[in-house]
Amino acid sequence: MTTKTPRWFTSSYSDNGGQCVQVATNLAAPHGIVPVRDSKNVSGPALSVQAGAFAAFVSGIKCGELQHP
Repeated sequence: MTTKTPRWFTSSYSDNGGQCVQVATNLAAPHGIVPVRDSKNVSGPALSVQAGAFAAFVSGIKCGELQHP
């Protein structure tokens, strides 16, 4: 069975006063995308990021390649 409905979640590390995004990683395997949306506007638009690009982004954050100035 292929999942078509995003299952949104916000990271448990996102406790910064509402400046968060939500992701739906359940669509990565069946559809090759990771939808991303603003947690303050859940009925607003979602960005569809290619699963490989999202994985590279997360990896870059974890190893310190992408840091806020």
